[in-house]
Amino acid sequence: MKVSTGLVAVLSFSSFLLAGQVSASSWQDQLNNAANLLSSGNGSASSPQPAQTSLSSLTGLLNGGNQSLSAKSMTNAAGILQYCLQNNIVDNNADSIKDKLLGKLGLANASQAEQKQDYKQGLMGLLNTGNGQQVNLNSLGQTPLAKKVKTKACDLILKQGKQFIS
Repeated sequence: MKVSTGLVAVLSFSSFLLAGQVSASSWQDQLNNAANLLSSGNGSASSPQPAQTSLSSLTGLLNGGNQSLSAKSMTNAAGILQYCLQNNIVDNNADSIKDKLLGKLGLANASQAEQKQDYKQGLMGLLNTGNGQQVNLNSLGQTPLAKKVKTKACDLILKQGKQFIS
């Protein structure tokens, strides 16, 4: 009887240790998953959400030189200018520059312009940059740093447009 009681006690104790180890392993996995989510720029450990642009990538866009926020094509630039106007990011003559750009490109009216993929992407805030990247101005957020990036992009594209039409 003593042997069976001892055996039950040993088995109980070992199952307790095993359960604790599984629990600790599961806890460690959850902690690792949360750390991975946070380090990936998502910022949320509970449920998957669209990734926000990280602070370092926003800073990189601001400090990355003009190519990182300049339009690759003038049709994309015209669409981005319209995006900037609709979102009140820039107003320095941007509407007339956009219209002159479209005229110089042979796209005299909005329906002609909207047939161009680059222009449509620009209207949606998708900037096809001179360095071959695509920056989604909509997904940058509304932080002060994100607003600076949007303003810089709109100002650079406005300057590009002025240079192109002159």
